[in-house]
Amino acid sequence: MIIDTHAHIGALPPFFDMTTEQVLYSMEKYGIDFSLISDIEAAEYDHQRNPVPAFLQKPQNVILRDTLDAVKKAPDKLGALPWLKIGSELPDADFIRTVKENRSLIYGFKLHPFHSLVAPDDERLEPVYSLAAELNLPVVSHTGGCEQAMSPHLYQAAKRHPEIDFVMVHMDLGTDNAQALELLGKLPNLYGDTTWVPVSATLEAIRRYGSEKMLFGTDNPIDGPDTLLHNKTGDRSLYQEYFIELRGLLDADDYENLMYKNAQRIFQIK
Repeated sequence: MIIDTHAHIGALPPFFDMTTEQVLYSMEKYGIDFSLISDIEAAEYDHQRNPVPAFLQKPQNVILRDTLDAVKKAPDKLGALPWLKIGSELPDADFIRTVKENRSLIYGFKLHPFHSLVAPDDERLEPVYSLAAELNLPVVSHTGGCEQAMSPHLYQAAKRHPEIDFVMVHMDLGTDNAQALELLGKLPNLYGDTTWVPVSATLEAIRRYGSEKMLFGTDNPIDGPDTLLHNKTGDRSLYQEYFIELRGLLDADDYENLMYKNAQRIFQIK
């Protein structure tokens, strides 16, 4: 079994146009049993950290409903990980009501400090954490790329809220992962994921802290419907190493923890 804890839907011109159909196609083709999806249309800033134009912005509650509509197409294969617009909106009464009414389809909340320019330890996020704690939902957050998104900020949020499980997506994308690796072992409620993380860094995390601290995630289908096979230039995908080479480097229990058992436990996936 394989659970992908970090997949996407949504369009952010001119770079991304990811559909539920692409996710389901790739899951079938590459042996993914369950995926947690977030809608990239919640991004408030682009990759150059310029504000996303107003005509491309959607309200938080519309994005939540779009995510739920996608999951409802295949609830046995997809789960919702709503991406929160933490720079411009926080959960209102409508959002909270919709989440509670659809709790069986929602497995956590997604923060993206790089695309919101708000750090996870910003006190403005306390209503998010209160809701996550009330509903027993984990919080996953992009790490890397700008100061607000670096792992120490997520570490501080996790330290402040031991009642919530937090996941460091990317383990500080674009770095050698060293800082994220150090922080990973300091809190029992802080985890890492494999999205664009070299196999060597994942192996180091397992060597230091055991196989219960890392989750399998991919960003699928960010490079197209065959993201799990090759990148946009045709080079072999990193995730082929996770599917093939890594299996031979870990014992069966550790490999199963990484690829699905940890996700089942943390996100309460039945």
